[in-house]
Order: sequence, then structure tokens, then C-alpha cells
Amino acid sequence: MSDEEQSQDKSWLNRIAQAFSFEPKTQEDVAEVLRTAHNNKILDSEALEIMEGALHVSDQQVREIMVPRSQMVVLSMNAPIEDILATAIESNHSRFPVIGDSIDDLRGILLAKDLLPVALHGKESFAFHEILRPATIIPESKRVNVLLREFREQRYHMAVVVDEYGSVSGLVTIEDVLEEIVGDIEDETDEAEEGFIHRMEDGSYQVAALTPIEDFNEVFGASFSEEEFDTIGGIVLQSFGHFPKPGDCITIENFTFCVLEGDSRQIRQLSVTRQE
Repeated sequence: MSDEEQSQDKSWLNRIAQAFSFEPKTQEDVAEVLRTAHNNKILDSEALEIMEGALHVSDQQVREIMVPRSQMVVLSMNAPIEDILATAIESNHSRFPVIGDSIDDLRGILLAKDLLPVALHGKESFAFHEILRPATIIPESKRVNVLLREFREQRYHMAVVVDEYGSVSGLVTIEDVLEEIVGDIEDETDEAEEGFIHRMEDGSYQVAALTPIEDFNEVFGASFSEEEFDTIGGIVLQSFGHFPKPGDCITIENFTFCVLEGDSRQIRQLSVTRQE
């Protein structure tokens, strides 16, 4: 074997060794590996988003994702059954914290389905003490990934969050945790968007990132491909190569896209301006 051939073999061996010797030491290293896999078409955008979301929740505490005390929908032990039913119907929630004299006087959790006998047998059949379930109480500092494991292992779906003084500071559900990983989860009770594209007074357009590419092309006379992505947000995200911050802009073909609303997990609203 010639010296040149031996040199080429060593070069290939070194490159292979380097490929297998890299060991991620931090979460950012792991994220970089995932982004490289995405750039090399090993992972699609949705898989990358879920994996980055799973990494993200390991750094979060419950206080960062909980529904704050002021926005909690609770039922009072002292309220008449008519008011309880009205609150349950209006909110469309499936679980409710039940309180006594104040929000810090937590008595338990009521499942909306346990109100169904009232519809069948009348309000005389209703008794809070018979249908209340124990409330799971957790501290604000609990890590979100630990909470998700407990949700799965102990098979509960809602926890009431308390601060260091034992006062109720909010609540968190398994859906709140999952949305941190996979993005917003909409169900049949969520209100639909009233249109994806809105023309603004300055001549630009506000466009929801979830706008189907077909609809975007039709409105703007564009020709973005639908082969790889279903929404215009997918095309914008791919062009950035990372999750952009509000205010970040990029020009694709003859359109300038600026992020109006979004976070480290997803883009929600875009400003779109056509370049002449």
C-alpha cells in the first residue's frame, strides 16, 4: 500500500472516530445534535419540536406553566347547585377545585361527569361530600418533568399549586405539561380562529402561523410548495433554522415575514409584507 493510500485510510479512520467520540455534555449539546439531525433530514420539524420541548420541560418549574390563582375556575361548597351547574357549563372544564370559605380553604376536586346524576335525578340527589375527590397539592418549585411522571404513574390529571406559605397560587393539568412539549392542544371546546389572514391599515398583513400554505398562496398569489410543510409557519421556521423571537424578520422569495407573537416553542402570528 502506498503512502498516499495509507494517509487516506488514516484520514477516514480519524473522521469515523470523531463521529463516534462526540458525547453531549449539556442539554445544548443534545439540542445541537437534534438540530443537525433535522438539517440532515433525519428528523422532520414536528419531531424536532417535540424533542426540544421535552428537553425544555426538564428545566422548568411548575410556577412557570401553572394557571395563576386569579384565573382559576373554582366551585364553592356553599353555592347552590344551579350556580355550580352554570359555572361548569360555561367553563367547559372537566375538573374543578372545590373550596370552602376562601380559595385557600381547598376541599377537593369535582369531576364534571359526577354532576350528570343531577340531570337524571334532580338537585335533591346532589351531595358534595359523596362525590368530592382528594386534591393533589404540589409546591411551585416542583420540576415539570417530575410532575409529568407523577401524572402518569399516579393517574391523576390536575394538581393544585401552593406557595412557600401554603397559600394556593395556581393549578396545573397534564394538558398544560403536554402543551409545553408538543405545542397548543385544541379540542372541540376551543373557539376557532376567525380567519387566518387580516389586512392591516399600513398595508401589511397579519397572518397566523397555522395558515395552510394553500390558503396563503391563494390570497397572495404565491407559489410556496406544500410538499414538506402544511402551514406557512413551517416554511418560515425552516428558513430561520431556529425558533425566532418576536421582532425577528426574514425574506423568503418576495415576502418579508416578521414574527409578531411566539415563544421558544412555536411561532403564532406573523406580519407579512410583499416586496415589489
